[in-house]
Amino acid sequence: MGSLKIGVALWSFGGTSTEDELRQRLDSAVNVSVKAVQPWCVDGDGGGVCVLDPDRCKGAKRSEMRKLIESRGLAISGFCAQLSGPSGCGGLGDEQGLDARVEKTKGALELAADMGAPIVTTHVGVIPEGRADSAYRVFLQSCGQIVRHGEKVGAVFAMETGQEPAHVLKSFMEDLNSPAAKVNYDPANMLRFGPVDGVRTLADYIVHTHAKDRNPQTGKPTVGQGAVPWDEYIAALKSIGYDGWFALEDESGQQVEASIAAGRTFLERY
Repeated sequence: MGSLKIGVALWSFGGTSTEDELRQRLDSAVNVSVKAVQPWCVDGDGGGVCVLDPDRCKGAKRSEMRKLIESRGLAISGFCAQLSGPSGCGGLGDEQGLDARVEKTKGALELAADMGAPIVTTHVGVIPEGRADSAYRVFLQSCGQIVRHGEKVGAVFAMETGQEPAHVLKSFMEDLNSPAAKVNYDPANMLRFGPVDGVRTLADYIVHTHAKDRNPQTGKPTVGQGAVPWDEYIAALKSIGYDGWFALEDESGQQVEASIAAGRTFLERY
């Protein structure tokens, strides 16, 4: 048995539009013997409902939902507030509808803080490398509002890796210049850029990770069965002092519990 803190991205098991569905997903997490869950916490752009959306899960309901999760013996590693804009996943560089996305993300930070797991992860959109790019300025403005709100409420905004190279994300973090600006690291998303080198580049910002793989032949995300160099990747995280969660993620919809259980077993060797 290794030393890693292993959890699961709860949406791997399906949606949580109702409390009953949330209970079912938590039961799945218990079945695969992980120690924490990262729930989804925003409604979907296509009309999908999430029981933990901050505009729905308010006041005493947040304490109730936290107790429901902890009653299964599970911790909360953080939350995911993934939104989309006209350009696709993230949308924090798209001016159309931007105010609503910023406000929803601020609400997610408040919910995360209230529920005792003050980390909110999301893909923000593809950050341009050039600071003179007009989209870069939009990203800086929108994410700046979000991280300043994070400072105020005691939560961090962890931008997920993979939409741009690590050095671009690092420069963006430096420009945000906020203790609430952090990174959620996903090694599978970073395969095209270098998952090990990316850890070293973003060392000062990583507060949460997704554990996911990518098999080049099948596309399956089961950890330990793909192209991620796990020995080197885990060693790099340990070398920077990372002691946070590894949230297993499988969005394939195929034999997910078996995939998550296999990934957990693999990670336990570390």
